[in-house]
Amino acid sequence: MKEWEKRLLGAARELEAGERETLIGFAEYLGQRGEQEQRPAPEPLDIPRPEKETVVKAIRRLSATYPMLEKAKMLDETSSLMAEHTLQGRDADSVIDELETIFYRHYERHFGTTGEGGE
Repeated sequence: MKEWEKRLLGAARELEAGERETLIGFAEYLGQRGEQEQRPAPEPLDIPRPEKETVVKAIRRLSATYPMLEKAKMLDETSSLMAEHTLQGRDADSVIDELETIFYRHYERHFGTTGEGGE
């Protein structure tokens, strides 16, 4: 028996019968709550990529396409790509391709490929 199981059992033994039923009911509620919280992953919006697009507009489009993502978690990657484009002259199309990959990867990492919550 694991330590937490021993502690729980010891605490339950100290309770009156009615209190034990309350404890069991609460534990069952907590177990069911996790099942209820699993919802289908929100789908990315279908915003097509224009033929001619700037890197800044691509970031805006991708942010709108994936509104469910926390943009702060991607800030380092997106700002690095923006710097490569503006400071080092990297081609906008290749930067946008990589930005699309980053957004999609973060979506997959967070929501998984099965349509269920991945984290």
